[in-house]
Amino acid sequence: MSPDATAFAHLVDDGGFPRAVQRFLRGWRASSSRDVELPVEGPVTRVLHSADGHWLACEVAPEGSTRTQIWVVTTDPDDRDARRIDSWTPGAPEGTAELIAWDGTLVAAILTGGDGVGSSCLIDPATGRTTVLDRRSSGRLVDAWAGAALVRVGPRGYRDLIMLRGRTETALLPYDPGSTTDTGIILDDHYARRLRAGLEGELTKLYQPASTYDADSTEGYVRALIRSENGTEHARLLEVTVTADGVAYQVIAERPGYELDEFTVSDDLSTVAVLWNIHGASELQIMERTDHTLQPPIPLPGMVATQLSISAGGSMLAMTVEGPSTPPTVELVDPRTREWEIVDREPSSGPVSPDPTLERVTARDGMEFTGWLFRPRDGVPVIGAMLFLHGGPEGQGRPGYNEFFPALLEEGISVFLPNVRGSGGFGRTFMHADDKERRFAAIDDVADAVDYLVKREVAPADRIACCGWSYGGYLTQAALTFHPDRFAAGISICGMSDLNTWYRNTEPWIAAAAYPKYGHPIGDRELLEQLSPLQRVDAMTAPLLLVHGANDTNVPPTESQQMFEALQSLNRKVELLMFDDDGHEIDRRENRAVLVKAMREWLIAAFSPYSNP
Repeated sequence: MSPDATAFAHLVDDGGFPRAVQRFLRGWRASSSRDVELPVEGPVTRVLHSADGHWLACEVAPEGSTRTQIWVVTTDPDDRDARRIDSWTPGAPEGTAELIAWDGTLVAAILTGGDGVGSSCLIDPATGRTTVLDRRSSGRLVDAWAGAALVRVGPRGYRDLIMLRGRTETALLPYDPGSTTDTGIILDDHYARRLRAGLEGELTKLYQPASTYDADSTEGYVRALIRSENGTEHARLLEVTVTADGVAYQVIAERPGYELDEFTVSDDLSTVAVLWNIHGASELQIMERTDHTLQPPIPLPGMVATQLSISAGGSMLAMTVEGPSTPPTVELVDPRTREWEIVDREPSSGPVSPDPTLERVTARDGMEFTGWLFRPRDGVPVIGAMLFLHGGPEGQGRPGYNEFFPALLEEGISVFLPNVRGSGGFGRTFMHADDKERRFAAIDDVADAVDYLVKREVAPADRIACCGWSYGGYLTQAALTFHPDRFAAGISICGMSDLNTWYRNTEPWIAAAAYPKYGHPIGDRELLEQLSPLQRVDAMTAPLLLVHGANDTNVPPTESQQMFEALQSLNRKVELLMFDDDGHEIDRRENRAVLVKAMREWLIAAFSPYSNP
């Protein structure tokens, strides 16, 4: 949302790479739109209005690579000048730039160099002048305002937030290893909060840029809202207050048994919007910040909502909403009237599928996990089933939109999204249940999901395939080597085949963050070898389709290449589909169409002669 609620910016994915679009809701430009033109080829992954409404900042991944850049344009549609604002030392290899937020008129960003060390920075979009707030390994800027900054520290699964005020660093919560405190928004301090204006049409009158404050001052207080599972099992919303005398915190929103997904707060501090994660589906609530009262849930036009954005005065809330029958679209709602606004736009389109059912699977060791089961429409003969494994491993299979599933369902192929141990959204104990040597149990969960489908008569035992993306691609390969008798075919998209070679070739900051989850490449080398599908390739018998983007620097394409060559040497059925102009997400629309076709044909061939004529 723009701060004055007259416009919003969003991403459009209708051909080529996803791009940024600015849409106007009010005034003489109402119902018009503007494509944000950038002189770089690649998907735009994020777009944000500045707090004064003058700028749009865009994060873009050249050619779909993992390394991103930050570009800015003004919100004037007639001004087509775009400038890149993340800068690197001349002669040094470029790293990646992550767009975080706006601190007034300054872009808050993280610049991570080839050494894996991240610099949390404020960048002036007009001049490119950069101020470094913090520099450390495994450090990530979360929010900044008026000389204060929230920085996330620690590796995956062991993360905390600290507050920086000048040269003072303050831990916000008690030490609780294994908990994750990962996001936050600075509310206010002893000065005015951000654009603390009474009317959204007069935002700039009271705005005071952060540079007018003493960055070394620690007088007064700073308050923030943060998302944390510190001291409990599931993430909840806390308010913290930092003073010279210490830190105080209180819980202001929680749902026992369920996770807080996202939250956002209006600049005038009147309105907080929160999204809860209910087994992967979303629930939206509005909180009156004066007394922390949560209003009844607002029914969503889709099963999953993400990317909350609110206007400065809290009059309009924007989000991305999606579901199996609802391709991702931007939806607007008035938090106070609870009415959704109809935006004059072409609705999102794409192949759709029926809503899935939530299933519960009991693993061989007694642990329960859930998954979403998509079945073909009535009248379509079932020829088989496919497991689809999410990435992460802290990701989550959710009942959102997936453009790959409808083509499979039309052929009579059911799709099951199991959230095996290690998945996010189910509490900290479950998320840590696959750490290091426990990963063997996560691989067993995949086999147990197959047994569940067979027992439920979703598909015959000899007609079940496995597919996954990123970590899910690794888990697919692992399942096919540890449990080769369970699968008729496999599809691995941008997956790791050997954890040791992956550690050597991935980005340094990605490798460092993975130590607690996978193991250390030196101290745990033997464990990593035991968990690597490539080291067990002799056991794989199911046909395997390997898919990769050549520009992937998260999981380098050599991971798929080496598995392809190993299976070829064993005369196993294997194919490698390489997209030379794409990266880890396979973002280009045309490439994803090729991938859908390849998946469909691969599975039909595997299930033949059971396929439809």
